[in-house]
Amino acid sequence: MRRTPNSLPFFLLPLLVVLLISQRHAFGQTDTLPLPDRNREILEDAFQNAGAEDADFDYNDQFDQLERYISRPLNLNKASEIALRDLGLLTDLQILNLLQYRQTAGELISIYELQAIPGFDSASIQRILPYVGLQGALDDFQTPLGEMLTKGRNEAQFRWSRFMEPQEGYEQENPEKGYLGDANQFFFRYRHTYYNRLSYGLTADKDRGEPFKDHNPEGFDFYSAHFFLRGYNKLIKAVALGDYRVSFGQGLILFSGFGYGKSALSTSIKRSSLPLRASASASETGFLRGAAATLGLGPSLTITPFISYRKRDGNLTGNDSLSLGLLQFSSFNESGYHRTTAEEADRGQIRHLSAGMTLQWDRPGIHLGINALHNELDPVFDPKLAPYNQFYFRGKTLSNLSADYAFRLANVNLFGETAWSDNGAIATVNGLLATLDRKADLALLFRYLPRNYQALDAVPFSDGSGGRNETGIYAGLELRPIPQWTFNGYADFWTHPWLRFTADGPTRGREFRIRATFEKRRKLRVYGEIRHRSLEQNGPEALPFRTPEPEEALTLRLHVSNQVSKALELRTRLDWGWATPAGQEQQSGMVLLQDVIFHPIESPISFSARFAVFDTDGYAMRFYHYENDLLNAFSIPAYYNRGYRFYLNLRYRPIRNLTLETRYARTYWSNQEAIGTGLEAISGPYKTQVSSQIKWVF
Repeated sequence: MRRTPNSLPFFLLPLLVVLLISQRHAFGQTDTLPLPDRNREILEDAFQNAGAEDADFDYNDQFDQLERYISRPLNLNKASEIALRDLGLLTDLQILNLLQYRQTAGELISIYELQAIPGFDSASIQRILPYVGLQGALDDFQTPLGEMLTKGRNEAQFRWSRFMEPQEGYEQENPEKGYLGDANQFFFRYRHTYYNRLSYGLTADKDRGEPFKDHNPEGFDFYSAHFFLRGYNKLIKAVALGDYRVSFGQGLILFSGFGYGKSALSTSIKRSSLPLRASASASETGFLRGAAATLGLGPSLTITPFISYRKRDGNLTGNDSLSLGLLQFSSFNESGYHRTTAEEADRGQIRHLSAGMTLQWDRPGIHLGINALHNELDPVFDPKLAPYNQFYFRGKTLSNLSADYAFRLANVNLFGETAWSDNGAIATVNGLLATLDRKADLALLFRYLPRNYQALDAVPFSDGSGGRNETGIYAGLELRPIPQWTFNGYADFWTHPWLRFTADGPTRGREFRIRATFEKRRKLRVYGEIRHRSLEQNGPEALPFRTPEPEEALTLRLHVSNQVSKALELRTRLDWGWATPAGQEQQSGMVLLQDVIFHPIESPISFSARFAVFDTDGYAMRFYHYENDLLNAFSIPAYYNRGYRFYLNLRYRPIRNLTLETRYARTYWSNQEAIGTGLEAISGPYKTQVSSQIKWVF
């Protein structure tokens, strides 16, 4: 009979104690991890908040960016706010305090002068040391375009992956009922870079189940090519051809950067990114395809116009056989999968033309921007009408305008964006970041997203999606009362004034999170946190209209990361929590995991490994944990039900410029005789993934 873990499984406590005691304190540090702790935690939070294992994030550029900054560090005396933010290693208030310090005290003389700036301690300084400096900014040198095109860094990368157990989609005798391709996943990328000034390359990808040649004469299922140049001269600030990404303001009309949202970084809520970036990932959504440029109109004024045309996947409805113009589509297919005849039928059915611009005026401590976006769709977008979506956009054209701002007054930063959609609706997001003193930081944010606000690619700070039907206020606080200790947390309250897909009535929600962290440089990092979330949702009753009921979840976490030596790091984590789905019984559970990261400095062989045990009552009580993967990749699976999971990543560098990797990951569920549903179903309790990669730099 299934045991219901209504409390912490005490039989696992001795194992946790042994793991914690075994982590002896030692000197030494290493920068071999693919992403710093804060970046991994942001990704975990994003997946936990999205509530989906296939949430899409284009995070490849973060890996590449850090690698390039090692060879030519970012100049902290010259870098702009956006350049500091793109580094991905500093909080919003650290950036703002650094800019304020530079403005009042002048340039830094020593990197350790950062300790005089509020928000910087020895641990955060050590974290950024490999990537920053005080001279030789990337934008301080001029190189002929021909030299940038032919010299620099070339990288070729090929990755293969598959699940080893047979899945239902590949066992169908009739290909019309199963997957059209095999179980192999392929990824290829060639990229040439000249520091962060120039990038061009080609990316190709085939997902599992997609045909490689049969049914697809082009070979790979998806191709992406880009050319990106920045900082060429005072007039041409940036040029993008092929695939690229554009970000405006606080995300009310368009934002393709990585928005933090609610995370353990309680005061990092401001969205800021370069208006124009290259797109070099295999993500089949979120990018534009065409041409764009950032032009300097003066010492403080820039304009970024762009135009894009691409075919998108969508579900067609209606009948256009009589040329009566009745052809419509009901939804975008954002998965990027073309594994079945139905998914293949959705491929490229929507023609999407978009054009826009951002005009930005920037002076020290002041930013003003005006943004415009126009979209044209063919055929007509017409979602199936339902009470919750009657205010959604329908039609062929949609235009948006917005104005965004940021002001820095002493230790206070005000920022926000107000946007208009062509049906007359107005949405706004406004926030405040403040350093109260050297030991306290505050973040406040208010959002008003009316039910009839319409934008195809809005991703503002919010609890829901789509940038509509939400009003809320967020408050975050970070305290550093004594050296090596940090306390941070946030509280978020919001309402959905109109119906949602999962709620047949107006609803409200709230979320709280508190974390205490002890960090001793990069030798030892320990934190504990508690997180509670409540939101009203429909219950399970099959009624035409249901009354939303409270849905609650509480999670506790203890995490220990210890740099035992320059070559070895150990991480231990325990998660426990409970969740009560609307109108259903409470589910509870836990996850205990142990990571080992071993990277000998003088050895060509390194590895990382994890062993995790989990025991939860079901999918409603699931945990997401970042996993070290192959270079330039990450995975964040959901841990739920009862079982264990382990993986091993093995890396071999026979010569400096060649990296060979392999990964073996397996999950076992002790209370399941089958895994997955539909075409993804596996008969048996195991799910095993094997991956390999070759990366050549020349």
